[in-house]
Formats: sequence, structure tokens, C-alpha cells
Amino acid sequence: MEKKNVLITGASRGIGRSIALKFAAEGYHVFLNCRASLDKLNEVKTVIEKEYHTSCGIVTGDVGDPRDVSGIFEQIHRSCGCLDVLVNNAGISYIGLLMDMRDDEWRRVIDTNLSSVFYCCRAAIPPMISRRSGRIINISSMWGNAGASCEAAYSASKAGVNGLTRALAKELAPSNIQVNAIACGVIDTDMNRQLSEDERQALEDAIPAGRYGTTDEVAQVVWDAAHAPAYLTGQVIGVDGGYL
Repeated sequence: MEKKNVLITGASRGIGRSIALKFAAEGYHVFLNCRASLDKLNEVKTVIEKEYHTSCGIVTGDVGDPRDVSGIFEQIHRSCGCLDVLVNNAGISYIGLLMDMRDDEWRRVIDTNLSSVFYCCRAAIPPMISRRSGRIINISSMWGNAGASCEAAYSASKAGVNGLTRALAKELAPSNIQVNAIACGVIDTDMNRQLSEDERQALEDAIPAGRYGTTDEVAQVVWDAAHAPAYLTGQVIGVDGGYL
């Protein structure tokens, strides 16, 4: 049976790393992407090859830059022709007052969190349409639905991901390509470790489940969404411990 192919952006750590390991454990050929953390990305590649005995490729580049995305997909299409699954996971945060945010900081958040989804989808879609098959999973956030104080740019970028997901799902449904988003709640990653102990505890107390989510839990939901019945498309699936 022909091996299936998945690209995970931002795969060097956190949620992206767990998603990569989940797909590798299920026998996929995994394309790993990151912008700068090449040492950590190589560590993920080593784990995949040694523990799961499946093939793995590294495609570095800034997915917020359309030129880098073109190069990434040239490598992928030379290797396999078409992705079966695209997971748009790359993301960064900015915590601070909007009035203190510089133009370049705003652009960086929007480029990394939202424009990257557009660039990667645009590159991945044509071969999927030709084959009339494909799954796109966008990693979003509950703050894209609710908004977070002092995270206006991040919230705006994730709201954009949700809107893009719903619109693109309608556009691609006639071609049998499903597009869904996973709206993560508070997940125990490096992105949240910058919070103070008091801030962490206040967030935890507000979560009905009484704890932060794990990256493995998110990876399982991504896997399930990528292999759900074809009628599941255009959905923003919350994984937030009942927060919203």
C-alpha cells in the first residue's frame, strides 16, 4: 500500500512535534517544517526514524514568507507529488497592550499565524484538486472565538484562521477536500510557560476540566479530524477543557 504524506508546519516542538509523532506512529511519511529551530527539528526526525521506523523529510523555511513556501512545496512535490494531509500549525504569540505594539510585531504575528495558512493552502491545493482528495487541518485557538485581553493580534490572527477555514471548506467541498480547524484552549506548551505562576494558576482555575491540555491530546484530535468521514468539513473544533 502506498505510504501517505503529511506536512506539519512548526513541527520542532510543542503541538507540532506531538502531531508529527502521531502521524509517524501511524505509518505516514512526515514532512517536518520549522523556521529556525533546526536542531530540535532534527531531534524529532531522529525519534521518528528510530522509534517508528518510517520515513521523514525536513523542509525548513519561514511559512510566513511566500518565497520560502514556494521552495518548501517544490521539495515536497518533487518527493511525493501530492500531500494527503496538510497541518498548518506554525504560530507565535504576542502578549502586551495593543497601543504598545510596533508595526513589525503586528506583521510578524499576522504573517506567521494567518498568512502562512493562506500560502501553504494555496501551494497544497492544486495537486489535491487534481486527485480529488486531501485533508487540511488548521491549528487555531479559542481566543479566535472569544478574544483575549493583551493578545489582540494573536486573537485577530486566529479569528482569521477560523474564517479562512470555513470559507475554504465551502470552496473545496466539491473537490472532496475537507478543511477543518482545531481551536485549542490552554495547552501546556512553551508559549504558555512565559506566564507568571499566578497567571498560570488563574487560567487553570478558570478551566472546567481543572487543568491544562496536553499536546498529545491535541495531536489525537488532529488525527481524528484528518480521518473523519468526508462530511465533516468547515468546522472549528474546540479542544479547551470546557472553557468556552
